[in-house]
Amino acid sequence: MRRAVDNKWRPPLALVLGGSLLAVLILPVLGLFVVDALDTIMERSSAVFLVVLGAVSATIVLGWLLWRLILGPVRALARRAETIRGGHEPEKMKRYGTPEIGDLAETVLGMADVLRTRELQVRSYTDHVTHELKTPLTAIRGAAELLGSDEGLSDSNQKLIRTIQDAEVRAERLLAAARDIASARSPDHHGSSTLGQLVGKLSMSNVEVSGKDIALPLTDDGLLLVLTHLIENAKAAGASNIRIAAHRTDQGAELSIQDDGPGISAGNKDRIFEPFFTTKRDTGGTGMGLAIVHTMLLAHGASIELEPSEEGASFRIRF
Repeated sequence: MRRAVDNKWRPPLALVLGGSLLAVLILPVLGLFVVDALDTIMERSSAVFLVVLGAVSATIVLGWLLWRLILGPVRALARRAETIRGGHEPEKMKRYGTPEIGDLAETVLGMADVLRTRELQVRSYTDHVTHELKTPLTAIRGAAELLGSDEGLSDSNQKLIRTIQDAEVRAERLLAAARDIASARSPDHHGSSTLGQLVGKLSMSNVEVSGKDIALPLTDDGLLLVLTHLIENAKAAGASNIRIAAHRTDQGAELSIQDDGPGISAGNKDRIFEPFFTTKRDTGGTGMGLAIVHTMLLAHGASIELEPSEEGASFRIRF
């Protein structure tokens, strides 16, 4: 594995901290001796001024060393971690301060490489499996349609064929959902958009939108994907009206989605973002809508949570 940081000597963290503490301890005592020594050749006020000037200079030098050896590298590592979270390749660290911070940087950036490789493997495997399963499912669908065209079949056989067809349709939906959630892991929707740009594209007529001009850190397609899944999920639960509002807070942008449906029971609220969890299995639900939304938002540094609500279901997205 490539090194994520340059391999060069730096003072160990124990030496840096120990030297800093020693300087804090010695400088005041040394200052007293210097004042007494200078007091014989100049006025005491001038001696005190020189000692204070020296103490300030030493503090500035010590602060610069601590910034260069500890604070600067830690901030650089944090920026690279943020770059990785955004789905981009981080730059190689040229300064990593102490060896301990260098080891930490090596571990963090190496872990990011491993996770990125695993992510690509999962997406590749998902694409391969879903592609390979298309052929047998197509064969099953064709065979069921051919068998169903036989008017001489009994009612029980016709019912069995319809069961096969329904199972094939559900399998197709599950494969499509698996492809969608694998695609949602890719942070391809970094950008900016507003609710005002998407009002005409939402698939539900009774949608009330506010905060239309507030910029949200997702592309039009990404934001539309999130809202579409949430709206379709609300419709499937029986909601007829939905309110979408964008807000600007001190921490960033927020998006709230409230519907007037039956809401989510206390027993299910902790599982709604789990893949394949659904209470609508008998009617063709795949349980992947909220999982796709959750996965895509995580890939773009955002979060979604279910909030307490007196009516329907209420979700809040924080960017």
